[in-house]
Amino acid sequence: MKQTGFDNTRYMRLQTEQILKRVERFKNKLYLEFGGKLFDDYHAARVLPGFDVNGKILLLEKLKEKTEIILCINAADLESNKIRADLGITYGMDALRLIDNVRKMGLFIGSIVISRYADQPAADIFKSKLEHRGEKVYIHRPIKGYPTNIDLVVSERGYGSNPYIETTRPLVVVTAPGPGSGKMATCLSQLYHDYKRGIAAGYAKFETFPVWNLSLNHPVNLAYEAATADIADINALDHYHLETYGVSAVNYNRDIEVFPIVKNILSKIMGDEATYQSPTDMGVNMAGHCITDDAGVREAAKQEIVRRYFRTWCAYKEGRVSLGAVEKIEIILKQVGITPQYGRAVAPALEKSEQKKCPAAALILSDGRVITARTTDVLAAASGLLLNSVKTLAGLPDDIHLISPHVLEPMMTLKKEIMFDKTPLLGVEEVLNALSICAATDSFAKKCLSKLRDLRGCEAHSSHILPASDELALKKLGINITCSPEFASGDLYSV
Repeated sequence: MKQTGFDNTRYMRLQTEQILKRVERFKNKLYLEFGGKLFDDYHAARVLPGFDVNGKILLLEKLKEKTEIILCINAADLESNKIRADLGITYGMDALRLIDNVRKMGLFIGSIVISRYADQPAADIFKSKLEHRGEKVYIHRPIKGYPTNIDLVVSERGYGSNPYIETTRPLVVVTAPGPGSGKMATCLSQLYHDYKRGIAAGYAKFETFPVWNLSLNHPVNLAYEAATADIADINALDHYHLETYGVSAVNYNRDIEVFPIVKNILSKIMGDEATYQSPTDMGVNMAGHCITDDAGVREAAKQEIVRRYFRTWCAYKEGRVSLGAVEKIEIILKQVGITPQYGRAVAPALEKSEQKKCPAAALILSDGRVITARTTDVLAAASGLLLNSVKTLAGLPDDIHLISPHVLEPMMTLKKEIMFDKTPLLGVEEVLNALSICAATDSFAKKCLSKLRDLRGCEAHSSHILPASDELALKKLGINITCSPEFASGDLYSV
């Protein structure tokens, strides 16, 4: 049975109340820096079982009459063609996807800011694309000496050089498709312009992690450190909060380090209205008040740390992160007293691979049953694992063939004799397509197809690094897949 340890209904209520209180505090004009993912926050759902992956956007939907959104997009990330790993799409495509999804919820995106703009060609193309579709796009260039040269930053040559974004609603949510997109700078720039116009606006932050009222070494907070190992975020005690209120609070290093500067900027803009005494004061997050099973979320967070370990190791082997990121998560594993083998599907996958002397994979069903598969002449290990899992859930014997030879043979002919594929194994998407076709005429295939949704949330592990297409397909099914950092072949080129 899938466990829950987080009361999402309570969270929605408390979080709504807290945001509205902050809006009222600043005379009904608040710029809320909105961190994390608006949609598909699977990290939060994994470490806080019961958290709605779309809880943040549903929260804003409740406040939509009071809310408008400014979306920040980093020009440098557009230029570098940054990829969102969990979806396999570019940063720019993710931004467009975010805009579409937000509007489908009935929320108002009033403006788009391209931040850190330095005449990047990719940013120019993206801006034109948006403007040709009728979007309001603003450009924010880097400010010399930002943020430490406060006299320059809070002046007409600093924030004043940014174009003012007209807003009409009391809650202005400033969000982005990823970190480092200039959300805080946009908020503070808007404050500067508002105060020059006699509008006493305010600023606040909404970040789910780290959870400020959990301990520094709580697995949920350590899982956040593991998730951000590649950008070197470190959880730390907010000593400003402790000194002012006598209450321990956890924040991350960048916010704590920059707090004196942000406080001075706010004071220079807002005067006596700038009353924050700590980075934690700026936040409005209520997630820590909605945990109902601490032991349950601790266990979920430990599993997430293991997942992050394997994902970071694979990213290192592929040249995408530094060895330091891996070493950081190794330290976190020791902090919580576990090893990589703590992952439930790890040992069965490695044992199967060792036994059969080939790539293998394992999956843990929600009732605890262990399913394994190995690479064959036709199926990649992940594809076989998928078929074995749905057969088990459907109560079918192992010797039942779900994919008809009438479908399988032309697929293999296409791969081998027409596409000249060097390794013509059926990948996960190909198997899913074949299963869907067979389900039209075969009752067993139809029954198994209906069982795919029961794999959501299951743990799985591959003894070798999967092709990106297979990994993405498994993630779309909601399977928590990890891989050992070993390549399936010696080929340098693979897809």
